[in-house]
Amino acid sequence: MCLRASVVNLPPPPILKHRPPRACYIHVPFCSHRCGYCDFTLIARRPDLVDDYLTALEIEISSLGSPQEVDTLFLGGGTPTFLTADQLRRLFDILLKWFRLAPGYEWSIEANPTGLTDDKLEVLEASGVNRVSLGVQTFDSELLKLLERDHDETIAVDAIHRLLARFSNVSIDLIFGIPGQSLPHWLGTIDKATQLGVQHISTYGLTFEAGTTFWSRLSKGQLQQIPDSLEREMYEAVMDRLPTSGYSQYEISNFARPGFESRHNQVYWKADSFFGFGPGAAAFVNGIRRTNHRSVTTWIKRTLTGQNAAGESEQLDREGSAREAVMVGFRQSQGISLSRFKDRYGIDLPTLAGPEFDKLVADGLLEVSDGHVRLTREGRCVANRVIVEFMG
Repeated sequence: MCLRASVVNLPPPPILKHRPPRACYIHVPFCSHRCGYCDFTLIARRPDLVDDYLTALEIEISSLGSPQEVDTLFLGGGTPTFLTADQLRRLFDILLKWFRLAPGYEWSIEANPTGLTDDKLEVLEASGVNRVSLGVQTFDSELLKLLERDHDETIAVDAIHRLLARFSNVSIDLIFGIPGQSLPHWLGTIDKATQLGVQHISTYGLTFEAGTTFWSRLSKGQLQQIPDSLEREMYEAVMDRLPTSGYSQYEISNFARPGFESRHNQVYWKADSFFGFGPGAAAFVNGIRRTNHRSVTTWIKRTLTGQNAAGESEQLDREGSAREAVMVGFRQSQGISLSRFKDRYGIDLPTLAGPEFDKLVADGLLEVSDGHVRLTREGRCVANRVIVEFMG
């Protein structure tokens, strides 16, 4: 999103100290196919590239110079479980060589219901993975076909049961706002998810991104977006329904049973430092935001030949860091700590917003309590608008 420059005159800055990263993201860009709505960094049907990817990944990670201790490790994609059991074992050997897992660590991996074989689950469990995030999206087989997913309801439910038999922390992703999806159907999806007993549920409104086949189909009239009013009803239904089953909303899109909040994602929302490796991966270290090249083949080639595989990098100054902290911090249900924000960035949060702050509070979109500024329920429904207005 494009935000206008601030006219706030910040006081003389304290030294902005960036804590060493205690979290690491690894991007595994392989999938069996690309779904119509997906614009993530991935490459489909290219198992021949996996070994070169793993070699390049180890080269990139070795730039650390020495092993680092982390509290959280997150493997996303793509579909990390697209790899064979032997390839997963090799990947984990690389990671455990370069990252020491601190006591009480969280090690997450994303997975799809298809291809989640017992031999892969055994490798995950034996290596120390303790959290699995499963891309279910919906339990309706017809809607799954529309989303171009390669599983059906039976496969999804079976995968959840098998994961729960091995892991005590299982999360699933669900999508609302799918063309043809009704509110009663969405409520049934939520209820089924809670009945299955997963510990964490992420819910996302379907978006049509430029460059995807869904975008093309939408422009040709082959797909119709649901009305904004219905999509809002679906989101509000999630906020009402999941807490009655013991899931607290701790972030705009995320709900968890007590103690099962994603610790890794909270690193992002608190604007803390993190390592990132792999094609398209972002990292934030020593105040520098770096994003790797999104082309999988280009990233592999550049890394294997000793070239710079970063797509872009930016040194964030104090104001830039403060603004980014606002953009991610408001996603948290607890909001942003006023004292922590001032200690870290040397400015009061309301001062950063200027006159817009009081207006957003008066409009019922922001609230101040317990030393925090947070989105109200209404504010969560229009979060992007609130952030843009807050930043001026």
